[in-house]
Amino acid sequence: MSDSQITFKEMCARFDVTPRTLRYYEYIELLTPDKDGRTRSYGAREVARMVLILRGRRFGFSLEEIRQWLDIYEQKGDRRQMEVWIEGADRQLDALAQQRQQLGESIFELQQLRDEAAETLKPVK
Repeated sequence: MSDSQITFKEMCARFDVTPRTLRYYEYIELLTPDKDGRTRSYGAREVARMVLILRGRRFGFSLEEIRQWLDIYEQKGDRRQMEVWIEGADRQLDALAQQRQQLGESIFELQQLRDEAAETLKPVK
């Protein structure tokens, strides 16, 4: 294995993913490690793809959307691919903004309930 290659175990550790997750990404062809028998090794291309996969998951994209994103990254994408990706990103930005609003409302409501409960525990003067 060359210096630029990392093992399956190292890949799991570097990205804090389970072996099952890494095997699944390989199974659905998001990653294509080099294989020597049963031994897998990952080069710079696969490491970069894993960064994009995890970034996409963090942003809430589906694995199929991530696959399209990787295709654009890999091939530099044509205009239509970029437009489709931008549309998907816009949808996800809207969904994340809505989640942020809902989270803010939940935090506010929970804070009020907590404060009311704390107020009832104060000693009477």
